[in-house]
Amino acid sequence: MWRRSLRVGYRCFGPKGTWGSHSVRTCSAPALPAGRITALQALDLWKRIFVEKGVTEPDHSSRYIIAYLLGAKTIESLEEGKLTEFLSQEKTEQMWKLCTRRLSRMPVQYVIEEWDFRDLTLKMRPPVFIPRPETEELVELVLTDLKRKPGTGVGADAQHTCLEVGCGSGAISLSLLKSLPQLKAIAVDQSQNAVDLTRENAFRLGLQDRLQIYQIDVMRDAETVLSLCSPVSALVSNPPYLFSEDMTSLEPEIFRFEDHAALDGGKDGLKVIRQILSLAPQILSNHGRVYLEVDPRHPVLIRQWVEANVAEMHYVETRHDITGRPRFCILQKEKSNKHHKLDLY
Repeated sequence: MWRRSLRVGYRCFGPKGTWGSHSVRTCSAPALPAGRITALQALDLWKRIFVEKGVTEPDHSSRYIIAYLLGAKTIESLEEGKLTEFLSQEKTEQMWKLCTRRLSRMPVQYVIEEWDFRDLTLKMRPPVFIPRPETEELVELVLTDLKRKPGTGVGADAQHTCLEVGCGSGAISLSLLKSLPQLKAIAVDQSQNAVDLTRENAFRLGLQDRLQIYQIDVMRDAETVLSLCSPVSALVSNPPYLFSEDMTSLEPEIFRFEDHAALDGGKDGLKVIRQILSLAPQILSNHGRVYLEVDPRHPVLIRQWVEANVAEMHYVETRHDITGRPRFCILQKEKSNKHHKLDLY
């Protein structure tokens, strides 16, 4: 598995950028070596260049790229002696090409075009949002709850359906489907790039028959969401939750290459979250749950807003991520809403 020590592209450090409006910047890369070079020499050379040019995590960047070129997940998993072997001319040219991309501050995940999420290896392409380690924790929370529900475990008869809003690469939905053989899922995203990548990953993993994928903007197409996506047992989302003012402080890896629409949650970071929670009572089956990944400042605000605006939803609890920050909100539908009138925030 690709180790997740890289900070590159982590949403908590600032806004993402759009691929279309922020093109890859030309960087001054060293010329190809005149003679032959070993993998270890290439690794050390590019590490020094990354350091000189201010590229974040220079050691991890060079190590991931050389491991990828040599057909491994990590340097440590390479066969003994592999690093001291000379690279072929083709491998050397590939190394220079990929490292030059990294020099432009392109995230490693996009450079090598894949990344691990839990037990899945997913294809990655800009500008689709790169899944972060915190979201693996969100998946674990959902799995723990769903495994307690009749009909989701191995050999179960009944079936449950999960809706993911803002699917990106499909990381959440596909992880849930892989872990729960009887589960079905619906994934929606406003971005056609994200929808296409989720579909590609679903087919690569053989999970396409249990996943419906739609290009839907939940902010604009509420009626479509309600007609296509209900009822479901769980609604899961890692929505755009950055405060708009924080977008300007993002690292280049995010700002230049990732989709801003997957990051910017509006003035208070709650624009999309409020919409999701407004729709939730009409999407969820009775006692169905919403699972959200949010900014650490959000849980108290979400609880207050739901109590004042969405009577059918009960705020169950806030969960903390591995760093101890309040990161996940769990809410539950408490009563039937057959006669609820659509009244979006």
